[in-house]
Amino acid sequence: MCGITGFIDFNSSPAIYSLKKMVAAMKHRGPNDNGDEIYTEKNCVVGFGQARLSIIDLSILGHQPMTYRQFSIVFNGEIYNYKEISFELRKLGHTFISGSDTEVILHAYEQWGEDCVHQFIGMFAFAIYDKQKGRILIFRDRSGVKPLFYYWKDGLFMFSSELKAFHEHPAFHKEVSAESVSLYFQYGFVPSPFSIFKYCHKLEPGSILTFDVEKKSTNIQKYWDILDYYKMPQYKISYKEAIDKVEELLISACNYRMVSDVPVGVFLSGGYDSTAVSAILQKERTDKIRTFTIGFEEGNNEAPFAKAISKYIGTDHTEYYCTTKEAKEIIPELSFYFDEPFSDSSAIPTILVSKAARKDVTVALSADAGDEIFGGYRSYLSLQKNINLLNKIPGQFNKLLSTTISSISKFPIGNYPLLKHELATLSEVLKIKKDLRISYLFDKMKSYSNSGMNKLLNEKYEYSYRNILSRDLFHDDISVAMAMDYKNYLQDDILTKVDRATMSVSLEGREPLLDHRLVEFAARLPIEYKYDGKTPKKILKDIVYKYIPKEMMDRPKSGFSLPINSWLKGDLKPFVEEMLSESMIRHTGFMNIQEVDRIKNQFSSGANCDQSVIWRILQFQMWYKRWMS
Repeated sequence: MCGITGFIDFNSSPAIYSLKKMVAAMKHRGPNDNGDEIYTEKNCVVGFGQARLSIIDLSILGHQPMTYRQFSIVFNGEIYNYKEISFELRKLGHTFISGSDTEVILHAYEQWGEDCVHQFIGMFAFAIYDKQKGRILIFRDRSGVKPLFYYWKDGLFMFSSELKAFHEHPAFHKEVSAESVSLYFQYGFVPSPFSIFKYCHKLEPGSILTFDVEKKSTNIQKYWDILDYYKMPQYKISYKEAIDKVEELLISACNYRMVSDVPVGVFLSGGYDSTAVSAILQKERTDKIRTFTIGFEEGNNEAPFAKAISKYIGTDHTEYYCTTKEAKEIIPELSFYFDEPFSDSSAIPTILVSKAARKDVTVALSADAGDEIFGGYRSYLSLQKNINLLNKIPGQFNKLLSTTISSISKFPIGNYPLLKHELATLSEVLKIKKDLRISYLFDKMKSYSNSGMNKLLNEKYEYSYRNILSRDLFHDDISVAMAMDYKNYLQDDILTKVDRATMSVSLEGREPLLDHRLVEFAARLPIEYKYDGKTPKKILKDIVYKYIPKEMMDRPKSGFSLPINSWLKGDLKPFVEEMLSESMIRHTGFMNIQEVDRIKNQFSSGANCDQSVIWRILQFQMWYKRWMS
């Protein structure tokens, strides 16, 4: 785990000085070692750099950039099955001088070319400079666990694990993208492949970017997509066979993610996902695994449930109670680690539990993605009911009903913006073809309304909803929603949050539920094995009941929750007033001052409003002040 960066500069920038500063900007991602190399070619300068967090092969032999023959590499992540791959490569005549997975990647690329990526079980973002062919290839893992940004403008191509490295290059043109600002306010994050800056993009998961040095051109190709597996025929196996196979894959995925030369622990919340990971790992071992839970003075507190689970399965458990003061102190630092606007407030407890774990371990397993893979969100049930109802409406009545509802939504409805949003959405969704309704409606459920954004933002934009997936590509409606969550919310919100939070304290986060073998198998299971209309995550829960009594697990899902809004109305109010002042709003230039003032006053007065909007505005303002002022 580390931070990687590099560039291809066709101009005359001060190369080595810039590269060193770019690497230093990500020291929190890799405090153990750093390296930089400059390769001078006839028409450009190529730079590769890395800040290293040593996990596998702690010796100097793991230093990066690493070179083998005409190939150089910088690598962020882990290839968990690197020993099996190295065994196969040795049979083909390869020899190795280190025990690192980085060296295995280089040899695998020499042997199989771009197809080497299909050999890897892991999380990764890595760049290989093939000097003989005059090209750089950048690979990102299938699910997007590890981040990768790239920039291309005026003869300068750059890539990095975090945007902050780009700020250290003197030729970086940091112009905010108005389209990305709109996307941020719609989703609460900037979705892939967009970035908050013009000329910057995120390399999408499961992709390979190739930069041809001679042609000065980029090409991106997909090598993996979850949709390919949803489109395949469903497995015709019994529920018992499905449980056995999912459990087998879970055991393999969890055990792979214990591969390390440094201490490893597990984040344990007491929910089904983290309990499954912790229970499986502990059953496989005589030594106690380390588990970590954070509790809070305020808000939802899952610590007692996690403690009970830990006691039952026999882990070495650490329970850390965080004070309100500690939680509030994180807020001003969010804009540094999330160097794009990012409004998921659960980043705060995720950073805090990472801090607690880092005192004892260097790697922590995080059990994200259970909801997206096994149908865990309660919203899927209400979504299915709404789709069933809408699909019963005869087509000839859709237009009339849409017009009627649209007219009603324009009437004054007091301080009920969410109701107006729902009515407007219903009117709009009636116009959509039936096979697209579920994806459109599901996307809208997680959005800030167009009307709200048009009032808030100074410039008006037409919003195109990404990843609207046709119903006829899937076996059922819920799978459409699950695929959209996987490709949007999971990748751009949850995984971004966990990566930046863990890396803020130099902790490696690993995701066993995102093992691609498990994801691919689950996508082809009949929906009733995952979500039968009553029981979310049915198959995962039945596996957990093999390890934990059902009565210990059956309770309402809560998750991390802190009283952010109370803090913003209380002793953080001066901070809000400063960041949302007229002068600050005018300085950023993207928002309507009067509308921000109205939202702020409505929030302070306790009126019925969408309170998430104030947090989104605050996070945008904090980001702009840190990175653009």
